[in-house]
Amino acid sequence: MVAHLPVLYQEIIHALQPRRGGRYVDGTLGAGGHARGILEACAPDGLLLGLDLDPQALALARETLAPYEGRVRLVQASHTTLRNQLAAAGWEAVDGILLDLGASSMQFDSAERGFSFLQEGPLDMRFDPRSLQSAADLVNTLTEKDLADLIFEFGEEKRSRRIARAIVESRPLRTTQELSAVIERAAPRRGDRLHPATRTFQALRIAVNDELAALKETLPQAVESLKPKGRCAVISFHSLEDRIVKNFFREQSRAVINPLYERIHEQERKAIVNLVNRKPITPSEQEIRGNPRARSARLRVIEKV
Repeated sequence: MVAHLPVLYQEIIHALQPRRGGRYVDGTLGAGGHARGILEACAPDGLLLGLDLDPQALALARETLAPYEGRVRLVQASHTTLRNQLAAAGWEAVDGILLDLGASSMQFDSAERGFSFLQEGPLDMRFDPRSLQSAADLVNTLTEKDLADLIFEFGEEKRSRRIARAIVESRPLRTTQELSAVIERAAPRRGDRLHPATRTFQALRIAVNDELAALKETLPQAVESLKPKGRCAVISFHSLEDRIVKNFFREQSRAVINPLYERIHEQERKAIVNLVNRKPITPSEQEIRGNPRARSARLRVIEKV
């Protein structure tokens, strides 16, 4: 398995500005690469709460973060439970929150997890193995229309109807490469840089893990949980995620003011956050050469007023 490389590592440390005695949350812990950097930067007494749905990721993170025992609390949970996890830890508010969205390199590289069309494995794609619905369930039970809509909405795949029709005609499909072969026949590459199965696999993964709804549920909790001057940094890897983050951060950075003699808004308020970067921060060419999977990463950062 290829070692997990934390994307935009230096940029995250610079964005969160960890300091002594601070309290931080890594809501998508993975193997713990970003968390280790945060703990190093907030030494000797800064604390970190790490959340992840994937038990394999947590096991790796426990090894990575073993030197910081006593300063770190790891929980198998979704970032959507942020408010409850902070309450369980006895934390009222935090100095920084990180969300590194999507699947990690180690998940893509584990054939048995079924995230990648490049390796033979079961059509799974669940972040949390305890979840009931797998990619195979969606592929083999959805109607052709629902499958096409899913691939179009979450994969932004223009050939979604053709692909959905081919999938339904080929069912049952149980493995990643069975599905990939069906997609390749239905929508040949014809010089495209992306593999024909890329967007369909993305769509299935997002649907299996309800990723976009989870992001929408977490972002308000993250802003609410920050101390004044606390920061939230979010790394996204495709336009659907980035659009949600961009629009939410922008809305929170604007004051809500009722015009004179009118009450359009239920409640006036000042801006809640400041945009640390108006345009997304992207990886350097050097990082992309060392880790090609970083190419599509986009980092947005806000600071609570």
